[in-house]
Amino acid sequence: MSGFYVMAGINHFLHPEIYEKIMPSWLSWHKALIIFTGILEILFGLLLIPRLTRIIAAWCIIALLIVVFPANVQMMLNYLHQDDPLLWLTIARLPIQLVLIWFAHFFTKTSYSIK
Repeated sequence: MSGFYVMAGINHFLHPEIYEKIMPSWLSWHKALIIFTGILEILFGLLLIPRLTRIIAAWCIIALLIVVFPANVQMMLNYLHQDDPLLWLTIARLPIQLVLIWFAHFFTKTSYSIK
């Protein structure tokens, strides 16, 4: 899970245009938010590695997944308005956020953390 979030965070810097397209219009500072969320994903992913910080990192990841959910909804709406044939993928992606939250929740348990 750590590697997944570190790579996702790095992707914010390698391909920021992907994230700019899905930023809700009601949000300001799109580029700054893309950089900030990328930094957070990298940081939280790395903090999953030490047992001492694993619980707090997992809770932070859960919070981040909730906060960025509107971008996933915006991506689905973009595909809907563009009549994109891959709309089904963006719809399928929405419940995947719940799976990621559920998976991160496992890391909030002490059996996966400090021993």
